[in-house]
Amino acid sequence: MKYLLILLFTFLVSSESDDETVTWDASKKLTWADFKGSPDLESDAVALTASGITFGYSVKTSGDRIAQFSTTVETHFYPNKSWYLKAKSNEHILSHEQLHFDITELYARMFREQISKIEVNQNVKKQLNRLHDLINVAVSETQKKYDKETQHSINAVKQREWNNFIEKELDKYDQFKSQ
Repeated sequence: MKYLLILLFTFLVSSESDDETVTWDASKKLTWADFKGSPDLESDAVALTASGITFGYSVKTSGDRIAQFSTTVETHFYPNKSWYLKAKSNEHILSHEQLHFDITELYARMFREQISKIEVNQNVKKQLNRLHDLINVAVSETQKKYDKETQHSINAVKQREWNNFIEKELDKYDQFKSQ
C-alpha cells in the first residue's frame, strides 16, 4: 500500500539493468506472484509497488547538424523491489497497487507526448533532461496524492474515483501508450 518510484535515466537505448522487470502492458495486470521482494516488517504498509520510467535517447550528428534522433520511454515494474504481506493482502489491495503501476504508465505517456513536440536542435539533450526532471516530480507528486486521498486503498469511494480518473487519462493519451 506504499509505492516506490524508481526513475531511471539512460543515455544509451541499449542500456539494460540486471534487475528483473515487468513492462507495462494493458492486457496484463499484476498478480501477487509478481511481488517477489522481502516485506519490510517495520513498515505500516501491507504492500509496496516499485515502478518507474526508463528513458533513453540517441542523437547522431553530422558536423553541426543533427542527422538522427530517437528516444525510448518504458514503464517498468520491479518484482524484486515490490512486496506484500500475504496474510493481510487481498484483491482490493492488489488493484490499488496495479493503479500505482498504471499511474507510472500515464506519466510515461505524457512524457512521450512532450518528447513528440520537441524541436530537435543542438539543445535537444537539455530539453529532454528538463522534461525528464519535470515528469519525475509530477509522477511522484501524483503517487503521493493517490495514496493520501485513498488512504492507501482504505477509502473505497476515493479509490473508485481514482480508478475512473486514471482510466480516462490513459485513454486520453492512448496514442502514446507503451508498445
